Amino acid sequence: MDTPAPLLDTLDTFASARVLCLGDIMLDRFVHGAVERISPEAPIPVLRVTHEETMLGGMGNVARNIRALGGAASCIGVIGEDSAGAEVHAMLEALSPQCIALVRDGARQTSIKTRFLATTQQMLRADQETIAPLSAETERKIIAGTRHALANCDVVVLSDYGKGALSPAVLDAVISSALAERKTVIIDPKGRDYTRYRGATMITPNLKELAEASAMAVEGDDAVVRAARHLMEIADIASVLATRSAEGMTLVLKDGPAHHLKARAREVFDVSGAGDTVVAAMACALGGGAAMETAAALANIAAGVVVGKVGTAVAYPADVVAEHHRYDTHLGEGKIMTLSSADDRIRAWRRSGFKIGFTNGCFDLLHPGHLSLLSQARKACDKLVIGLNSDASVKRLKGPSRPVQSEMERAMVLASLGMIDAVVIFSEDTPLTLIEALRPDVLVKGADYTLETVVGADIVRAYGGRVVLAQIKPGHSTTSTIAKLNA
Repeated sequence: MDTPAPLLDTLDTFASARVLCLGDIMLDRFVHGAVERISPEAPIPVLRVTHEETMLGGMGNVARNIRALGGAASCIGVIGEDSAGAEVHAMLEALSPQCIALVRDGARQTSIKTRFLATTQQMLRADQETIAPLSAETERKIIAGTRHALANCDVVVLSDYGKGALSPAVLDAVISSALAERKTVIIDPKGRDYTRYRGATMITPNLKELAEASAMAVEGDDAVVRAARHLMEIADIASVLATRSAEGMTLVLKDGPAHHLKARAREVFDVSGAGDTVVAAMACALGGGAAMETAAALANIAAGVVVGKVGTAVAYPADVVAEHHRYDTHLGEGKIMTLSSADDRIRAWRRSGFKIGFTNGCFDLLHPGHLSLLSQARKACDKLVIGLNSDASVKRLKGPSRPVQSEMERAMVLASLGMIDAVVIFSEDTPLTLIEALRPDVLVKGADYTLETVVGADIVRAYGGRVVLAQIKPGHSTTSTIAKLNA
């Protein structure tokens, strides 16, 4: 497998990837709330709804992930002439306004999946959809739109959720046209008959789908490889990327050895849409010119990112970099986060009823004064987030000789402390942007500040948060420690 540098260098090529997404598209609705009692009408929990979210699902979520990773996504699919269809169109237009070719079919309902969640626990999913063959006219429009769009893409992704958009006629026409123009074809499959995907470059079944389609056992590495090779032979498919949940992934190539990748997730909140992220990362990497092995390694990292988020989530390049560093340096808790990752994690903590604390600093050479401040901050909250000045920020604030340790070294030291739950590196001179985005319940600074001089204190107090001035342990500072070392 690749060394770290080629993996991360490949992320820079994602911007050149042009991906055509085709298949079943839907709305994913998430109804969030809390369960506090059992219904008197029946032995079922009563969900007190607090808020709702709507996101693109199915092929739309693949497009979301491609755009989040930096690639360009064109979208072709079928929607109904209904309000949900209009919502899907508006969301796709916000992603890529010039690259949408949705076919409206008045005989079909736009697919909606509604999930009801109590904190992070999914209680129920309700589906509204039409599962029926496409009309001949709708098939004709999809095929024509695809053939027109092929010239402007490097990779074609087919997302099959069994709703009807990828009919036999559509699959045959699209795959044959794409291969004739030497395009990479990646398929997220459905059903038991994979011969309908004949000629594809790659299929990405999960373990259950692999077992059903091959009618073979899939327990253990060797069994997974045998089942994958069987499907490749009977369906003339060049490669299989089998997603295996806690066991990671297995990449099987027609003319090469199998590669087994260990799962990268450290804390699983929600697996919704993880397969879409895998497909999107593969498409971006291959569209940027990466080898299959490199693309699979990046897809594995991206999948580890999204299952640590709640809902139909996406992975950003910064998330992938942070996750790769976390794994590479064995930070088991994955505490070093980007702002977007921290925001997702804090939302999950809040749904579990945790109080969020925040403090910030350079933390160049950790000393007893720092530990005292951090200990007091942790006592004031349930989860403590640290805003850490970047190297450039420290240099502007402290002078050209600082920092003594790099931002990643400082972050790693902080992440090793049990009292700290997240570390977010920021490049500005103050943490104001972090505070505005994360909205901590408690803001902590040393007592050498006043309420009037604490950055963000006015913001936190305005929305009902609290500002704590921690007692300073006298006789300790990084500057004095450096002075002693230089004496």
